[in-house]
Amino acid sequence: MSEEIIVQYGSPTLAGIKTGNLFTCPFKDRGQTMRELRRLNRELVPKGLRVLPLRYSDKRVLVYLYRPDRLEKDLSAAEAADLLEQAGYKFGNANQCVVELIHRLNNLDGEFPHEIGLFLSYPPEDVRGFIEHREAGCKLIGTWRVYGDEERAREIFDKYRRCTESYCRQWSTGVPLVRLAVAV
Repeated sequence: MSEEIIVQYGSPTLAGIKTGNLFTCPFKDRGQTMRELRRLNRELVPKGLRVLPLRYSDKRVLVYLYRPDRLEKDLSAAEAADLLEQAGYKFGNANQCVVELIHRLNNLDGEFPHEIGLFLSYPPEDVRGFIEHREAGCKLIGTWRVYGDEERAREIFDKYRRCTESYCRQWSTGVPLVRLAVAV
C-alpha cells in the first residue's frame, strides 16, 4: 500500500483535524496488504490513528484511516447516536459501530450505508439531510453534501484542502508518513 496515497487522501486525519478518511488502494495480494496495514498500524497507533481495510473488491481495497478516540466522541453525540440507532446499529462503542459498518459494506444487498458520513466527520445534520433528501435541498457540494451550515462547511472544506496541499508538499520533499501523523 502506497504511503503516498495515505498522504494524498488522508492528510486531514493525519493532521488531527478530521476523524477519518476513506480511500481505495490497489492491491495484488490480500496477505501482503494485511502485512502492510499491520506495519502501518505499528507506526500510527502510537499517534492515535488506526488504518483498517473495510472492503476488498476487484484488486482494490477500501481503506479507513481514522482516530478511534475522536470517532468515539463523534458517534456519541446525540444526533449521530440517533442516526445510528435509526439505521439499526446497536451502539455500545465506536469499535462495535466500525465492525457493523464493515459488515454492511461487505453485505450490500440494497442501499449503501449513507451513515458512513458519521465516521468521516460529516456533520450529523448533513448526513441526515442526505439520507432524507438526497440531492433535494442540498446547499453546497464539497467533501460532503451540505444541508445545514453552508458557511461553516466552506471553512472546513478550505481547511482540508490547505492541509492536503501542505502535507503533499511535505511528503514530496521526503518527510515520512510517521512524521506527518500528529499525535493528538
